[in-house]
Amino acid sequence: MDVGRSAVPLVAALFLCSLPPGAIGESLPEGVESRGTLKKMSIEELFNVEVTTVSTKPEPLSSTPAAVKVVTGDDIRRMGALSIPEALRYIPGVEVARVDNRQYAITARGFNGTVANKLLVLIDGRSVYTPLFSGVFWDAQDVFLEDVEQIEVIRGPGATVWGANAVNGVINVISKRAADTQGLLVTGAAGNVERGFGGIRYGGALGSRSFFRIYGKTLDRDASLRPNGQKAGDDFRMTQGGFRFDGALGASSDLTVQGDLYGGSADQPATDDMKTGGRNVMTRWTHRLAERSDVHVDAYYDHTLREMPRTFRETLDTYDVSLRHRLPWGARHDVVWGLGYRLTQDVVGNSPGLAFLPSHEAHDLYSGFVQDEIELGSRLHWTLGSKVERVDYTGVEIEPSTRLAFTPSATRTLWGAVSRAVRAPSRLDRDLYVPSTPPYLLAGGPGFDSEVLLAYELGYRAQPARNLSAAIATFYNSYDKLRSIRGGPPFVLANDLHGETYGAEGNATLEAAKGWRLSGGYTFLRMILRSDTDTSTVKQAGDSPRHQWFARSSLTLPHGVEVDAGVRYAGELRNQKVPSYLATDARLGWRPVAPLEISAAGQNLFDSRHPEFGTPGTRKEVARSLYGKATWTF
Repeated sequence: MDVGRSAVPLVAALFLCSLPPGAIGESLPEGVESRGTLKKMSIEELFNVEVTTVSTKPEPLSSTPAAVKVVTGDDIRRMGALSIPEALRYIPGVEVARVDNRQYAITARGFNGTVANKLLVLIDGRSVYTPLFSGVFWDAQDVFLEDVEQIEVIRGPGATVWGANAVNGVINVISKRAADTQGLLVTGAAGNVERGFGGIRYGGALGSRSFFRIYGKTLDRDASLRPNGQKAGDDFRMTQGGFRFDGALGASSDLTVQGDLYGGSADQPATDDMKTGGRNVMTRWTHRLAERSDVHVDAYYDHTLREMPRTFRETLDTYDVSLRHRLPWGARHDVVWGLGYRLTQDVVGNSPGLAFLPSHEAHDLYSGFVQDEIELGSRLHWTLGSKVERVDYTGVEIEPSTRLAFTPSATRTLWGAVSRAVRAPSRLDRDLYVPSTPPYLLAGGPGFDSEVLLAYELGYRAQPARNLSAAIATFYNSYDKLRSIRGGPPFVLANDLHGETYGAEGNATLEAAKGWRLSGGYTFLRMILRSDTDTSTVKQAGDSPRHQWFARSSLTLPHGVEVDAGVRYAGELRNQKVPSYLATDARLGWRPVAPLEISAAGQNLFDSRHPEFGTPGTRKEVARSLYGKATWTF
């Protein structure tokens, strides 16, 4: 069964069956946001927006002792972004490189690659990394963007809360509550690269305190371009559907249940289509004990399938359950602690060219963490904590951190942090063999150990005026036991690489006039890698740009007209021989009546195509993209 192709009809059928008579014209429950309302926050509201990813508890961005950037749902809409990776383009410290029409190389603070393994990605708290290489298959990570509340991006370690693999950063995509997505929404678009995409969502109420939504979406994307301008023949299609339920259980408890079903395929000129698919379901129970005390119990199941003909086939099942408890302790302590268990069952279908041996593995991950925010004074807060994990490959891993925040006023915060994080071994590190039978050219390292980071950070965040906010973060990272290649043949994966990275990231937002917002950012990154035995992996320091910058303008005019434009620069990738590039994006939107929005958008407007990642002999290039879109809400 092709789960992807069946997702939209299934959701459509559920939608039609669930519509009560007169549903489209019914009134909303009291207190629920009006359908089609666009939530545009002021500079002051953005400066104090609530974030939860740093410490798993709500806290204002303005005083958070970490390098955090929030992308709101309205930001995504006005960027004209059509996917999670494209929504991350305008974040300092984050590297987004499009590899082809479905794959991206994404990381934070260096070490980018198609199998980048130092960035943890979450969707509503559900980890979407694969233990195959400790990274993310970005073509399988899709959401209904109209339902995204915000994307919280942490640059720097988040291992004290989120554990191994939250080394250089954490991305958490957070969905809107079902109560905020009531009614019917239909969206569709077409363009030269995005040949057709669209979706439908319906939200309803089950009583006065329980709400639900269901959705379906699909996309059809044209092939990538080769450097000579010819199409690569890798057209990509994907469909997805899902649901969310939020309900109250008594006066102090809430229950959320949500899930997705998806499938996609990409043409491959020389063999059968590449296929990806999966399903997941997640539940969260929250019980409020007091004003600053609550208990969360989360559980999810995630099944993914990826089939690369003539290369490999992977089926991964993940079972995860966690408990988190927040409680005040005395007058000066705010403690959060938690326990977790994860079981992954990974089955790989090998090919003559490469193999993961054994082909079937199951791994248990036990974890616990505690973090205490201590009020040393009304303006000084110290956060101290650690995560302890028991990993099958390496045993017990300890990942502590200490953070200090000084807030001389409500509009200024100076913060610093010291953290330890690890990147636990993946199946690629331990179990990969090329070819699949002896004699081997490349072999996984039976003693491959965890990569280790010791990170030092210092940052400042301020709102010097009501219409201006700015932030800067600096860092120095010391890495040990990084992955290298030893000996040969066979070449064996080892931990002989070490080095340092340092840099600075800054961004600012200005409300230049009523309805006109300007923003910009700059990133500087320096990587120094060393190895006494391996000169090839040292070159990966050239896989990340040394300089990046962006500037954006969002202008709201009378009569429902919006004009958005952005310019972004990425420096050269010396190791990939990818030259620097400058890309211009723009969007024109119009709302002729309240329920209808019409827009036209373009990416890479002044460049017919350019490479962003990959070596000259095999890479694809990113083409100019133009599309028109319409969204109707009822």
